Amino acid sequence: MPIHSNKRHPTQKIVNDYETLAKAIDGLRAVNYRVIVTIGSWDLLHIGHVRYLLQAKNQGDVLVVGVDTDRAIKLYKGELRPVIPQDERCEMLSYQDCVDFITLIDDLDEKGRWQYELIKKLKPDIFVAVEDSYPPEQLEEIKKHCSELIVLPRQAENTSTTRLIQDTIKKQLDQMYKLTEKR
Repeated sequence: MPIHSNKRHPTQKIVNDYETLAKAIDGLRAVNYRVIVTIGSWDLLHIGHVRYLLQAKNQGDVLVVGVDTDRAIKLYKGELRPVIPQDERCEMLSYQDCVDFITLIDDLDEKGRWQYELIKKLKPDIFVAVEDSYPPEQLEEIKKHCSELIVLPRQAENTSTTRLIQDTIKKQLDQMYKLTEKR
């Protein structure tokens, strides 16, 4: 059962104030909805992302998607990322029917380590992660703030955003090299 009305604009799913989001989640939990949280960059939204979101939603009733801010992504993926700005990434996610709420994640310390503020505040029933996305010690920390941790396999082979970017650049450079060889 969708928790959002079709009369609302999908971008109203974006709630960046954790207090407001927690109140909505508490109300839904009061009527026995199971809350799922997942977090990612969601840069260059692709089929692997969408399949993953669908699998995450299948774990419960209300899917909250955390979106790494531009600042956070730059800290751990480098200055050339993200490709898509955070507001656009949030909006693209808002159009996915399986996503109930979207919120930005920017609680990183000076070394780029996540401080878990969203899951500390929401205390999700389920946190869903992609395999290899968190080191074991971080998974142990996540377990402290949710009832259940589910780790899913990647949902599509060779569709990581980083790999897509690298493959595209390589193809472009190969093409440019071939053109210059012909001259």
